[in-house]
Amino acid sequence: MLQTENMRPAGVTGPLGERLTINDLPSRDTSRWVIRRKAEVVAAVNGGLLTIQEACDRYDLTLEEFASWQRAVDRDGMQGLRATRIQQYRRKHEKRNRIP
Repeated sequence: MLQTENMRPAGVTGPLGERLTINDLPSRDTSRWVIRRKAEVVAAVNGGLLTIQEACDRYDLTLEEFASWQRAVDRDGMQGLRATRIQQYRRKHEKRNRIP
C-alpha cells in the first residue's frame, strides 16, 4: 500500500526531543549542513514525515549521502554527524568490526 499525505504524522520527535513538523525542517536551499539540521532530516524520515526519496529531492542529496547520515546517527547519535569526527568514528567502527 502506498503512503499518502493523509497517512503521514503531523509531526515527529526531533533529535533534541522537540516536536518537528514539515514547517520546522531545514529550508530547501540549505547549504550549510550542521549536525542538528542533518539529524532533523534523519528524524523526519525515520518518523515518516518524509520519505527517503522526498528528503533526497528536497535537499538535493544522493541516496548514499542520506544513508551515511542515518548510519552515523544509528551508530554514534548526533555526534556521529560531525564532519570533523568522521575519521575518528570510522576507525573506531573498523577496529570493532575486525575479525581477529
